[in-house]
Amino acid sequence: MGVHSRLTGLRDLSPGERRALAAKSAGLDPGALDVLDPAAGLTLDQADHMIENVLGVLGVPVGVATNFRVNGSDVLVPMATEEPSVVAAASNAARIARIHGGFATTCSAPIMQAQVQVLGAADPHAARLRLLEARGELAELANAQDPRLVEFGGGVRDITVRLVPSGEDVYVVLHLVVDVRDAMGANAVNTMAEAVATRVGEIAGGRTLLRILTNKADLRLARARAVFDAEALGGSQVVRDIVHAAALAEADPYRAATHNKGIMNGVTAVVLATGNDTRAVEAGAHSHAVAPDGRYTSLSHFERDAEGNLSGSLELPMPVGLVGGATKVHPVARAAVRLLGVRTASELAGVVAAVGLAQNLAALRALATEGIQRGHMSLHARNVAVTAGASPEEIPTVVARMLAAKAVRADRAEQILAELRVGAGTAEGD
Repeated sequence: MGVHSRLTGLRDLSPGERRALAAKSAGLDPGALDVLDPAAGLTLDQADHMIENVLGVLGVPVGVATNFRVNGSDVLVPMATEEPSVVAAASNAARIARIHGGFATTCSAPIMQAQVQVLGAADPHAARLRLLEARGELAELANAQDPRLVEFGGGVRDITVRLVPSGEDVYVVLHLVVDVRDAMGANAVNTMAEAVATRVGEIAGGRTLLRILTNKADLRLARARAVFDAEALGGSQVVRDIVHAAALAEADPYRAATHNKGIMNGVTAVVLATGNDTRAVEAGAHSHAVAPDGRYTSLSHFERDAEGNLSGSLELPMPVGLVGGATKVHPVARAAVRLLGVRTASELAGVVAAVGLAQNLAALRALATEGIQRGHMSLHARNVAVTAGASPEEIPTVVARMLAAKAVRADRAEQILAELRVGAGTAEGD
C-alpha cells in the first residue's frame, strides 16, 4: 500500500488515535509509532549511554505534518518542536503546493570536508603546491581509516589547499573532501583529518594545529521548489505582497534573520525528530545565507511565474544522515525515520528542504494577509490557558474569550478562570 499524506480530522483525535492513523497511512505496523508515547520512548538507561552526567530526559512534542508530496510521492513528516503553529502551518502550505504537484527536490553528493591547519610554514605558497602534489598519498592514508565507508562507495574525492592570512601567520589549510554516503559524516572526516595531520605538517614544513570538520557544508546542498496556487493563497495581490515581503528579506539583513528563522522552524523540527545534529544544520544554513559581497540575506526566493502563481525555491546545506549517532540509538528517532520512509540521506535532505520551504511560505502568507499573530496566538492561547490552570473542559472557553478580547496573557486567563469558577459555584448553589 502506498503512503498517503492527505489526512483530515487529526485535530479531533487523541494522540494514540493519531499515531495509529499515521502508522496505517504510512503502511507501517499498528504499533510502529508507539515509542512516541513518553512512557515507551527514550529510557533513562538509554539516555545515560548517549551523553555525560545524565539527570533525566526532556520531552519535546512530536507532531506529524500532512499533505506533503515530494518528488511525486506522499510523505508523512515527523516534526519535533515546542512552538505552536509550526506543524499546522507546514501542513497547510503543503496542501497548497499539492495543487501543482507538490515539491521537487534535488541534492548534491553527500560531501563533507575536514580542515587541517598548518602553522609556521616558511614558504606557504610552495607548501600549498607540495600538498597538492601529495594528494594521492594523503587520500590513501585518509581512506585507510574507514575501509567500510570506501566499501560502500564513499571516501576521499578530492584534496584542496587554501592560504588563509591572519594577523598571526599565513595559515596553510588543507581540506579533505569526503563522500560520506548515508552518514552525517562528522566522525568519519574528523578521524581522517587526525590521521593525515602529521604527514601534512611534514610536507608543508610546519606544525599542525586544528584538524576537524567544517560545518560550512557548501558542497552538500539540498534544493526544493514548488508552485503555490495564486487562488489558494488568496489572490494575485497576496502573491505580489509575498514577493515584496521576500524581496525585503533578500535586501535587508534585519528582515533576513527572521525570514531564515522561519525556514529553520521547519528544518530544525525534522532534523531533531530524526535524531540529526540541529546545530550543524543551522550553522551551515546561516553561513550559506552570506552573499558573496558579505551581506546576510535570504536562503529562499519567491517569484511570480508565467501563470501568475507563486514560485518558491530554497537551497541550503543539509548535512544529515541515517546511520550512526542518535538516529540509530534514539527509539523515537528510529520511529520517525520509519514514518518518513526515506532510504538514503539524500532523500531525507530533500524532505527537510521541502518542509523548510513550506514553513517559509506559510509565514510569508500570514505576514502578507492577516499578520503573523492571529494564527500563532490562537494556538499559543491554549498554552496560556493551561499555564493558568484551566482544566480540559475550561480551555476552549478561556481561549475563546482571550482571543475575542485580543488579550492572550496569563493575567487575563486567570481572570477568566476566576469568573468561570465563580459562575459555576453560583450555579451549583442555585
